[in-house]
Amino acid sequence: MNNLVNISSTMLYTAFALYSIATIIFGVSIKDKNKQKKKGKTGTIAISLTIIGLIAQLAYFITRWIASGHAPVGNMFEFMTFLGMSLVLAFIIIYFIYRLNILGLFALPIALIIIAYASMFPTEISPLVPSLQSPWLYIHVTTVSLSQGILGVSFVAGLIYLIRQIDQTKRSKKNVWLELVLFFMIACIGFILSTVTFNILDYKSTFEYPSGNRTLTVEYTLPAIAGPQEGVLITEDAQDAWFEAPGWLQGRNAAKKFNTLIWSFGTGLILYGLIRLILRKRIGAAIQPLLKNIKPDLVDEITYRAVAIGFPVFTLGGLIFASIWAQIAWDRFWGWDPKEVWALVTWFFYAAFLHLRLSRGWHGEKSSWLAVGGFAIIMFNLIVVNLVIAGLHSYA
Repeated sequence: MNNLVNISSTMLYTAFALYSIATIIFGVSIKDKNKQKKKGKTGTIAISLTIIGLIAQLAYFITRWIASGHAPVGNMFEFMTFLGMSLVLAFIIIYFIYRLNILGLFALPIALIIIAYASMFPTEISPLVPSLQSPWLYIHVTTVSLSQGILGVSFVAGLIYLIRQIDQTKRSKKNVWLELVLFFMIACIGFILSTVTFNILDYKSTFEYPSGNRTLTVEYTLPAIAGPQEGVLITEDAQDAWFEAPGWLQGRNAAKKFNTLIWSFGTGLILYGLIRLILRKRIGAAIQPLLKNIKPDLVDEITYRAVAIGFPVFTLGGLIFASIWAQIAWDRFWGWDPKEVWALVTWFFYAAFLHLRLSRGWHGEKSSWLAVGGFAIIMFNLIVVNLVIAGLHSYA
């Protein structure tokens, strides 16, 4: 079993490395000012490496399944790595339809962020809780993840369209919102970098705090900026909290999660500031020249096609299969659990997207903003609803 786990981890690292190299080569293919034939060759090399990376990640998935005895989608690490694989798979399919190299330059970094984000959670193989010991785990979770990967491509295409089309020569609300989207992506990188750094340093600090008639403890893996209410640091030579987390934050690890959020945004702001200092302009304005040869109508079509494919798959996995499993596991097909509510919100949002696109003519910029907003809802569901809001589906 240990050998299989080691092989599985090696395959995931290999996939990550290949995706990273492919991203660089996709960037070279965009920057290449020589003949189209040469650009075609670099694009072919990049997509080939991406496919090999997908095969490596598929090997990770299969070997971990064999080692654990169940589909590796039962915790946050496993689900997020599968989501990253789903996004790469969706990108490869779309690539061979439209042959657009710029998609790789945007889609693969997002997949890399998702996989890196997954690695911040415990990676050990653990047995499934009783409610997850069902074939519907494979059916429901994998279908939802595949649909979110496809919808992720719509986000990528929408983001490309917005950076390509929005006037970057003047400050406007559109530019502010677009830059905010890019900042949130950088904040995710900030979370990864800060967590990896203090994991390497093996940083830990423990606080005691009162909860009713009990005294509880919470372990921080990042230096405490926000500590628990009435918390007392009991670890020697560790940083004490600068202030207490707001009292309205509920739950045993609420203060710790709030502290992680501060570190993510703080590190993200530093990274964003350094990037702006180097570029001396907004990130969107720096990227826009790379997209001058991209046909906006083609990118807009990709945005729509990805939603048109991803939406029915999400309907199947996120609503129909989920309701069947809920009926089997909890004797009710719907219970207004936070995850169920946000799945319904996601479904209504993309239904509205298709309605506005087909009946109201919301093409181009409006459609792209909707695609970006829809993926933001998906990520809120995956991160905040999974980890912060308590519920039957919570990974917290």
